[in-house]
Amino acid sequence: MRCILIRPWLACLLIGIVTAWNLQAAFVFIFLPGRFVNAYELSGAAGEAAIRGFGILFLMWNVPYLFAVRDPIRYQLALTFALLMQSIGLIGESYIFSTLTVEHVLLRDSILRFIIFDGAGLLLLAVAWGMMRYKKLSDSAL
Repeated sequence: MRCILIRPWLACLLIGIVTAWNLQAAFVFIFLPGRFVNAYELSGAAGEAAIRGFGILFLMWNVPYLFAVRDPIRYQLALTFALLMQSIGLIGESYIFSTLTVEHVLLRDSILRFIIFDGAGLLLLAVAWGMMRYKKLSDSAL
């Protein structure tokens, strides 16, 4: 019985870690874009606007995460959406990385960081999703 009570809290913690990482990246990209323009082979005001745009996309991306972290049982569909979105991000970044030639060292390094970041996030979300799915199945068996 105790395990059933701990599972949602642990899921919230895992989802919360991923959400915090994503929100931190969003706010840094929005408010400090100059730190990243060179890493993405961009420059000037246009480069900063593009980086800010990435930050806005990160904020948009986090909407289901915010619901899932609030209540992973009630908002299990939001958790499923977050898991799918995280998967798409990882697959897309991996594809982009595969298309870059070795001459783009900074850009490849920047995208590789996102691959690692999103891979770790996907793992945490998958564990949280599995725990909530298992809870739902065990509850329905009662």
